[in-house]
Amino acid sequence: MRTPEQVAGIVAALEAQYPDALCSLQYDKDYELLFAVRLSAQCTDERVNMVTPALYARFPTLESFAEADVAEVEEYIHSCGFFRAKARDIVLCAQMLVDRFGGKVPGTMEELLSLPGVGRKTANLILGDVFKVPGSTVVDTHCIRLSNRLGLVDGMKEPEKIEKALREILPPEKSSDFCHRVVLHGRAVCDARKPRCEVCCCAPYCKTFLGA
Repeated sequence: MRTPEQVAGIVAALEAQYPDALCSLQYDKDYELLFAVRLSAQCTDERVNMVTPALYARFPTLESFAEADVAEVEEYIHSCGFFRAKARDIVLCAQMLVDRFGGKVPGTMEELLSLPGVGRKTANLILGDVFKVPGSTVVDTHCIRLSNRLGLVDGMKEPEKIEKALREILPPEKSSDFCHRVVLHGRAVCDARKPRCEVCCCAPYCKTFLGA
């Protein structure tokens, strides 16, 4: 584990390197982000952003998604992979949002987890980006990899355990942005195969780089 000073250094270094801590998924409406995150499972954000404009043009309202033919939704999202399960979840999720939540994306972890296809990663993203809930911690593959390399966690692979550990050491008001920055850093510098430690802003605090 890193010391509080090292954690603060990592947070500050990422803030300086990536001042715009924005989600790379493109959306205009809250439920569009919810659906985009579902599409991003086992798929790149870039691919999702290529698919969603036509999808949202065809189904411009939540009600139109709730009434959609799942097979037609499949056609629009086919290139995202696992399209049958994703299309089914999107339509069922839209129906639940309309019927149970008055056409609005709910703002609690419990309510979000009740939606089809929504797990803790998606729920935390919605809570952080849409509702600005402090402590929202999105644990994806980049977060798992970098949290271990940096020494923020020790050998953890389970997302829920990593989420709990990060909540204990990150400033709550910075957690959501930190997770976005970790994704950006994982893509640009600390990739899975060959991390570019020589240009890493976190190297002075990194357990892997320092060997301790």
